[in-house]
Amino acid sequence: MKPSELRTKSVSELKQELKELLRAQFSLRMQLSTQQTNKTHELRKVRRDIARVHTVMHAAKVQGGN
Repeated sequence: MKPSELRTKSVSELKQELKELLRAQFSLRMQLSTQQTNKTHELRKVRRDIARVHTVMHAAKVQGGN
């Protein structure tokens, strides 16, 4: 997910995206702990996407909301 894609979304859409990413992160953590998958790189991608969403949301808040 690119930051430019996130900047075009509204705050409510960003919150929804964040909610989905957190669910995906939880699911991946559970799969890793029960050894159902070995795709550890997916967890890293999801964590970085979560950070990107948080960054864009904070930037929008600082600029006066969107």
